Amino acid sequence: MEKDPEEQRDSDGQTVSEEECQTVPEAPKFSPAPDGGATAWLVVLGAWCTSFCSFGWINSIGVFQSYYETNLLSTFSASTISWIPSLQVFFMFAMGPIIGKLYDNYGPHWLLGVGTLMHVFGLMMASISTKYYQLLLAQGVCSAIGVAAIFQPAINSVGTWFDKKRGAAYGILSTGSSIGGVLFPIMISRLIDELGFGWAMRIAAFMILALLIVANVTVRARLPPAPKKLSRQDLIEPFKEAEMLLTLLGFLLLTFGIFVPVNYLSISALQAGMSENLAQYLLSLLNAASLFGRLFSGFASDRIGRFNILVAVCYLAGIVVLAVWIPATSNAATIVFSLLFGFASGAYVSLGPALMLQLGPIREIGYRTGLLFLVSSFGGLTTSPIAGAILQAQNGSYTGMKIFSGVLFLAGATGVLAARVHHTGFTLLKRF
Repeated sequence: MEKDPEEQRDSDGQTVSEEECQTVPEAPKFSPAPDGGATAWLVVLGAWCTSFCSFGWINSIGVFQSYYETNLLSTFSASTISWIPSLQVFFMFAMGPIIGKLYDNYGPHWLLGVGTLMHVFGLMMASISTKYYQLLLAQGVCSAIGVAAIFQPAINSVGTWFDKKRGAAYGILSTGSSIGGVLFPIMISRLIDELGFGWAMRIAAFMILALLIVANVTVRARLPPAPKKLSRQDLIEPFKEAEMLLTLLGFLLLTFGIFVPVNYLSISALQAGMSENLAQYLLSLLNAASLFGRLFSGFASDRIGRFNILVAVCYLAGIVVLAVWIPATSNAATIVFSLLFGFASGAYVSLGPALMLQLGPIREIGYRTGLLFLVSSFGGLTTSPIAGAILQAQNGSYTGMKIFSGVLFLAGATGVLAARVHHTGFTLLKRF
């Protein structure tokens, strides 16, 4: 009896069709992202907690700069002290590719656990530190590396649970950093005045620990980890893509633009005559407005396109810097600027990871998002020294610094726009 030519035998001697044979070597396929459900939204909750404890905490660095200059490290220059917050920002971002690749290979579980321990341990050690090098290591290095290990895995995990609602999910989770940016500066200032620096740090550390326990319980990746040895080809592949390179360049320039107002808004307002009691709330106002900007950008990006929304609001932020902050001399004008800039700059934080998911395969989200944070780290580390040099060159005038910020914001938005045009062509209404 002749065998059916379309029939073959597998290793167990069972008859399989040719069609079945052809499907055997295919890579495993995963179901589409659910775009909702209890598990998915619990992941967003956990990521919100990490956002509050990472970016929200970093937003309070101005309080520590002021306290160290006037009390604990008063014998050191302001530029020397500034290395503590600068290193916090640098390590938080620069660890991106390493944390990202660990996430791609092993998932978020161990990274979140180790990051929680390092972040809380660093703050506890800072609470008993009295020397410059102790604070530099505890707050500027240990805590900062812990921050890097908690926020990026959580953000990446959210992207695996959402597709059509991805922008909304990222917008919601990023409000954690806005709320943290409002609460932490006020809380730390009041606690230092009433209980002293040590207990202020310890109370903040216990609060962060409680939130990160929630994150450790709720954050999980939808796709199982796929351990893979990182080859040279894997390292350089994103740099062969024009859209990826243009987006990274755009975010590098945007980082220079965004940190100038964040670092110097209160100081420039004091020089313009604003009272110290009012000036200390400007960053809180900026972060409060940023909360609404992040929600708007997230939800709107799902309908209009993530690249489209990011480009539009970053152009708006650059225009607000040049058209409102430069001529602002009254208290009212400065407050209006802090609100407008906070709203317009919200997309910078909320949509970055969503753009990386749009440009590359989901299995590489950790490494690609890490590259985005890596290029941002250079802006975080060098913006303050560059802005300080501009300020010194202009004999204390903040105009040059403001021009620097506004122009780089416009240039960064143009870089991201170039990536969008490269993909879609010169089509105005294309959603991307």
